[in-house]
Amino acid sequence: MRSYRKELWFETPTRRAFINITPQVQECLEASGIREGLVLCNAMHITASVFINDDEAGLHQDFEQWLEQLAPEKPYSRYRHNGYEDNGDAHLKRQIMGREVVVAVTGGTLDLGPWEQIFYGEFDGKRRKRVLVKIIGE
Repeated sequence: MRSYRKELWFETPTRRAFINITPQVQECLEASGIREGLVLCNAMHITASVFINDDEAGLHQDFEQWLEQLAPEKPYSRYRHNGYEDNGDAHLKRQIMGREVVVAVTGGTLDLGPWEQIFYGEFDGKRRKRVLVKIIGE
């Protein structure tokens, strides 16, 4: 069994963003040379997420509105966490959207469903953050 590790770095110009990282993850898989196994992608920051869903702009707007209803950014005073920071909402949004995904590798490709794509979700942007890609297999 072999393993491969790479960090993908992101810095969004906005507080919140959804970035399709499927092409970068596929590039990692190709670089690994692994043909059968598993890919783990996880956000290495507590205000960011990695999740799988459809790459459709309307759905992304729905996510944004739904998350903002569940955990509104403002007023900042609503969150006990917000003392030295103003990102209490981002911690909650990450918890809802999830930390990581695991995808099967079959024949050297990501074994995703017809509309499935891997996304990096940013909830407290404007600074550099990373996603770990760990691939194991043969």
